[in-house]
Parts: sequence; C-alpha cells; structure tokens
Amino acid sequence: LIVGGITRLTQSGLSIVDWDPFVGVIPPLTDADWQEVFDRYRQFPEYQQLRQGMTLDEFKVIFFWEYLHRLLARTIGLVFLVPFVFFWLRGYFNRPLALRAVALFGLGAAQGVMGWLMVASGLVDRPSVSHYRLAAHLSLAFLIFGFAVWLAAELRTPDRRAVLAEDARRLLGHGLAVVGALFALQVVWGAFVAGLKAGRYHNTFPLMEGRLVPPTLFWLDPAVLNFVQNPVAVQWVHRVLGTVLAAAVLAFFVRVARSVDDPGSRRLNAVFLGLTVAQYLLGVLTLVYFVPVSL
Repeated sequence: LIVGGITRLTQSGLSIVDWDPFVGVIPPLTDADWQEVFDRYRQFPEYQQLRQGMTLDEFKVIFFWEYLHRLLARTIGLVFLVPFVFFWLRGYFNRPLALRAVALFGLGAAQGVMGWLMVASGLVDRPSVSHYRLAAHLSLAFLIFGFAVWLAAELRTPDRRAVLAEDARRLLGHGLAVVGALFALQVVWGAFVAGLKAGRYHNTFPLMEGRLVPPTLFWLDPAVLNFVQNPVAVQWVHRVLGTVLAAAVLAFFVRVARSVDDPGSRRLNAVFLGLTVAQYLLGVLTLVYFVPVSL
C-alpha cells in the first residue's frame, strides 16, 4: 500500500509497459537491457506526450518504484503460498480455514490482474490510468489487508466473543458495519481523487472557492456524472465523506465508552478514534500543501 502510493505520486506507474508475472521479476542488468526497456517505454503515450527528452537515468528512477511495487506484490504472494502448501500437506488446516486461505490467495491473484488492467488503461491514447480501475485496485488492497487481519485475529483469539456480553457484541457489530461502509466509500472516492488529480484543485480547507459548496460542482451533464468524473465534485465528495466518517467514528467511540466494559475493546476503541483523527488531519495537510509525496 505504501509503495503503491509512492509509485502513484511519483508518476512511476506507467514506466513498465509489459506484464510478465514470472520473467518480469528479473530487472534490467546490463546497459543494453536498460536501453531496451527504455526504448519500449518511449513507444507509449506517457513518454510521447509528457516526457519527451527524458534521459535514461531519469527513467531509472520511475522504473525503480514500479518495479519495487510489483516485486513486493510477488513476494507477498510467495510468502503466503509456500507456508500454505507446507501446512496444508501436513494436515494443519481444517476445511473452513483452508477455504478462507484459498479465498485470500485468490484475492491476491485478482489484485495482480487488476493492477495490470489499471496500467494497461494508461497505455492507450492518453497517459493516465482509469480512475475506476485505480479505485478497484485500491479497494482490493484494503479488502485483502482487512481479510488477512481478520483471519489472523480469528486464529489468535477464536473465543473472543465469549468475553463480550450480547448487547456489547451487537453494539460493536452494528457500529463497525456503519463505519466500515463509510470507510469503503471514502477509499473509493480517495482513489477517484488520486486518479483525476483532484487534490491539485482548491488547496484550501474547509472552503472551496470561498464556499462550502463550490459553484463548479455541477458542470457535467447528466449531473450525476459530476460525482465520479468532475475533479472538483469528486474532491468535494471526498471531503464530505471524510467528515461524516470522522463524526461516525466519534459517535461510535462515545457509545462504546458508555456501554462496553471490556478493557481490550475500550483500548482498541481509543486507538481507533486516534487513528481516525490523525488520518483526517493528514488528509487536510496533504490538500493544503499540494499533495507532497511525504504526506
């Protein structure tokens, strides 16, 4: 996720124009190899429209980030697959756990395919990937991460439910469902912001063009297209969703603090609120400082 974000912000994602899951793990090793890869890159719109005159040394920088991103993805798959096969052959998995592990690996494989489909969308006509495919790629990343954490938690504390009363479990379940749905929407619109470079518009907060609702919110027809294709409207939705999500997490924190006695749940609740506040502030700073890579 982190390297993927850096790859996106350094505009390195279209530097590798081929997809070979196996041979592609070997980077260029000689000057001739580098020249061949660079010549391939120069045949595509990003170089022809945006980067004419780029030197080989400059190309190596953007190649590094995309290569590292792909290498990490392959490494994650290998680190998961080898132990899985080992433990499966030794009979350590029951059927439900095996099915969940296979599903997790399947999501990882689908993520690799989606990553290439996203890159491929930027290799024709205009040098910019589809923000819809970018949203799918990012959403899959969070889904895989969340599924893996949930599976690990189930293995570490299989009887955790016994610690909580029925009312507390219901409260946590309903609250997290609402927060989770808002989070999913926020991830999607965050990807739209990145894909449309909407973070480079209206770098002020909380107002846009001096207003809470900017006058350029609706300039596409039909109007609904503005919320997924108009950079100004997409950024506005991302702001609103972020604020609603932060308010929902605060309300959830208060409810849990008043209703749940389990110390572990209360600690996690406080951490959850703290991380949400930090993320909100990070988003504001990223906007105000014109999307620096460090943020």
